[in-house]
Amino acid sequence: MTYPDPVYFGDKGEINATYRPAAHEPELTYRSGNTVHYLATGASTNGRFGLYRWEMGPEPSGPDQHFHRSISESFFTLTGTIRIYDGNRWIDTKPGDFVHVPEGGIHAFRNESGEPASMLLHFAPGAPREGYFEGLAEFAVSGRPSDEELAAFYFRHDTFWL
Repeated sequence: MTYPDPVYFGDKGEINATYRPAAHEPELTYRSGNTVHYLATGASTNGRFGLYRWEMGPEPSGPDQHFHRSISESFFTLTGTIRIYDGNRWIDTKPGDFVHVPEGGIHAFRNESGEPASMLLHFAPGAPREGYFEGLAEFAVSGRPSDEELAAFYFRHDTFWL
């Protein structure tokens, strides 16, 4: 394994870092009260990765088993206990635990602890997951779309349910 080809060819470096304070309001709040913070989107990282902070309330929530064909997904538990399915078994992750799921890997996550929990979600490369998260929130408000519309939505967002 080697380093990727350079993308910056300057001699002095640039001042181009971004900062997001912890108190920044989430970009998305679901009807359940769960929130999503867009820490780094594919658009802001030139498609290299996406990083999101997912905060779940005490009510059970999370997606069922699925896989992605074009993106990997990683989970880093920040607070609470989050159950993560690694394709083989459910793991009760605690703060500091990390799970990486390569492209095609079956996975799921749930907060079934009865307590709030939070994690970082990392996608690589940086697909536009914001549209997926926002679409799910819209379905909760406007109602479930037709089976055909839902299938097209999941296909467009590289989500294949088992």
